[in-house]
Amino acid sequence: MLEICCGSYYDAVQAACGGAKRIELNSGLHLGGLTPSLGTLELVKEHCAVKTVAMVRPRGGGFCYCREDFEVMEMDTGLLVRHGADGIAFGCLNPDGTINRAQNERLISIIHEYGKEAVFHRAFDCTEDPYQSMEILIDMGVDRVLTSGLKAKAAEGAALLKELQAMYGDRIEILAGSGINAGNARKLMEDTGLTQVHSSCKDWVKDPTTIVNNVSYAFGPAPNEDAYDVVSKELVRKLLISIGEAEETVL
Repeated sequence: MLEICCGSYYDAVQAACGGAKRIELNSGLHLGGLTPSLGTLELVKEHCAVKTVAMVRPRGGGFCYCREDFEVMEMDTGLLVRHGADGIAFGCLNPDGTINRAQNERLISIIHEYGKEAVFHRAFDCTEDPYQSMEILIDMGVDRVLTSGLKAKAAEGAALLKELQAMYGDRIEILAGSGINAGNARKLMEDTGLTQVHSSCKDWVKDPTTIVNNVSYAFGPAPNEDAYDVVSKELVRKLLISIGEAEETVL
């Protein structure tokens, strides 16, 4: 299974055109991924034949949420599953890097009440003890965990990913993400035994109004200061081909 990280309706269309069968739908990918709008979700569900896991994350920064943050997360979770999300990606931690059991259990109960998938995102990579954290997530009923193996990139965390898959893969789905592309996905899957990968398949589109009159809204790195990131259907297709999920044909 290839899951594509999407930041917009446009991205979802590109992912679907490239052959992806599942996406993680966000807004604000430059902040690590935030909750998408209901309008975005409804358009994706109406026009894209992809399983859609919606992010619930109210702000950038880390994953330790105050009462007001969490009230928004509860409401967004209910709204998103009622408007067609096939799953919710979430993750709540305590200040010491342990799993916030009360907050996560509340979100899981809402998700499972509607028969949808509960996906713990890369907040997992900010926990102190991956083994204890995985045991807690399994006990709470989480369906899938997105992780890079507690490293910046999944390839760097391959040893832990392999160990987690061997120890817990029969009780919870493990999805590898961060830095995965057509050049390394197959090797990572072969080395770790994982069957699911998550990728952004990112390209850049220029917007000439990004930097004007010494006013800048740039967030892309050089040479993409005047651009924004999008999913490339061509890169999705190449990644699917690399892992043997698509034949080599022209889009």
